[in-house]
Amino acid sequence: MLKYEDQNTEFKQEYVTDIKKEVVAFANSAGGTVYIGIRRDGVAIGVDNPDGVMLQVANSLKDSIKPDIMSFIEIQPELMNGKTVIAIQVSAGTNRPYYLGDKGLRPGGVYVRKGSSSQPVTDEGIREMIKDNSGTSFETGRSLKQELTFRFFEQEMRNRSLELGDAQMRTLKLVGEDGLYTNLAYLLSDQCGHTIKVALFQGNDKAIFRDRKEFTGSVLKQLENVYQFLDLNNKTKATFSGLNRTDVRDYPEDALREALLNCCVHRDYSLSGSTLINIYDNRIEFVSLGGLVPGLELKSIFMGVSISRNPNLAAVFYRMRLIESYGTGIGKIERLYSDIREKPVFETAKGVFRVTLPNRNENNEIQNNIVRESDEKVAGKKQKQIISDFARESGEITRKEVEQILGVGATKAFHLLKDLCDDKILETKGKGKLSRYVPR
Repeated sequence: MLKYEDQNTEFKQEYVTDIKKEVVAFANSAGGTVYIGIRRDGVAIGVDNPDGVMLQVANSLKDSIKPDIMSFIEIQPELMNGKTVIAIQVSAGTNRPYYLGDKGLRPGGVYVRKGSSSQPVTDEGIREMIKDNSGTSFETGRSLKQELTFRFFEQEMRNRSLELGDAQMRTLKLVGEDGLYTNLAYLLSDQCGHTIKVALFQGNDKAIFRDRKEFTGSVLKQLENVYQFLDLNNKTKATFSGLNRTDVRDYPEDALREALLNCCVHRDYSLSGSTLINIYDNRIEFVSLGGLVPGLELKSIFMGVSISRNPNLAAVFYRMRLIESYGTGIGKIERLYSDIREKPVFETAKGVFRVTLPNRNENNEIQNNIVRESDEKVAGKKQKQIISDFARESGEITRKEVEQILGVGATKAFHLLKDLCDDKILETKGKGKLSRYVPR
């Protein structure tokens, strides 16, 4: 039983059209869940026709809320106290303000969540939401530097049999309507001031520094040069099964590529800091400035939602066949690690997004060592039990007898007997070669 409604939770005893208002409020705020089939006091009473209710909810929300909100909604049944209830999970939307289509963009149509209730937004509040959502992006703004060259970019376009004339510069949004270079042009130019810093450490922390490089120039040049550096530090481990040799690199090449592309395409270039890549023995961390696009949550990405901070840069990369399609990078990274114990980690904090790729060879080796150590402990326990049982049945046991029974060397036999004496299971009688071990 859920106790009470709050900022992120709303109860409805049955389906009512008022649910649309609650969904709008959650989407315009930090998200939340509307439950159908739960009384206001938190007692689950269930719904009679879960499938029918879910279909009714989906149709109602799809037709009545603007802009389209369905990408941020998940409708599913849940079992509470033996009753089936419907949970409408709403993520914070990225195209706010959301509003009731029949009411329009006015206080009666736009709601936000305040405490345990949904409240209408004032006209001023609506204007502020529109302003926050439709601000000019960095890449479409006019570049402060207009003396730009594109030698590397032009060469890369030629390598792909793509033209880059005046018409293409305008189509790709490198030149604005005023005929001046945009910030997108600045990013692709040889004069780009944004950089990528790569640090190489010994071990699994920053205690011992080995190397550091800063990559400059066009973001395309940085992309190529950084990948080459990562590739050089992507070691190969060979394993053998009989006569068959298998080579496995520390990191899947495509995972490195996708993580690097993510840093370049989705970072906030209005911030002056560098993109950071930290290479450790057991992992590589890709740290991109800007965090998630405002209104987007980390879980939204895993639901397949993709909103690029730099859609024009992404379009250039797509045209150059550097990316396959929008929003597929993280899913691809996860698939590349699907059969590996250690998984990639995706984290976000204020102004930062980090992707951590585990070294699959390093982590597998650690796991193998753990397994070996565990196996050795199990084997040692069994060996001690055999020695102990023999001593009890025979009244005593010698080191030579241990060697013969277990097929081990003198040193191993000595340590096993010593452990049993330390554990007060056996005790020593006599000295040297005449030593005997008897049960306590």
